[in-house]
Amino acid sequence: MSVKKETAKKVKPAKSKSQKKSSKSKTDDMILQLTTQMVGMEDKHLRLKAEFDNYRKRKEREVGNLLRYEGSNVISEFIAVVDDLERMQEAMDADSNGSNESLRKGIEMILKKIHKRFEALDVQPFTDPGDALDSELHDAMMIRAEKDKKENEILEVFEKGYRYKDKILRHAKVVVNKLK
Repeated sequence: MSVKKETAKKVKPAKSKSQKKSSKSKTDDMILQLTTQMVGMEDKHLRLKAEFDNYRKRKEREVGNLLRYEGSNVISEFIAVVDDLERMQEAMDADSNGSNESLRKGIEMILKKIHKRFEALDVQPFTDPGDALDSELHDAMMIRAEKDKKENEILEVFEKGYRYKDKILRHAKVVVNKLK
């Protein structure tokens, strides 16, 4: 007679349904937790990227403005010199004895050169008597009443205003007409 040996099968202990469910719920919880973390990390990444893009754009604008208005400080200093030369020229014109004719011509030549250089640099003076007062461009130093002039008309200019490209370097100092 032949004897058959039964091979012993290794049998894993059977999991109960509650163990399967708890294992599945742990896995689901882990997946939910990891998904939440991933969404948070993606959000942080996008915010950091946007913040860096804004920083880069802001720096590009700042550097552009620095290059665009590179000489504004030097020009502002020269404006004061031009004012002094113009005052000197006016004083010499008022003293009409003619003894300072060569000095007068020298000052005139210097002023012409400076004004040509200002034009080349895109520096423009603004404000003449008769212009309308604009608070963005003018500082009203005094008020005078003249009936034959319009309201807020500039009667006198103490100091011209200067604009460098689209930037105001100095506001004009003016006397304004105010009707009572």
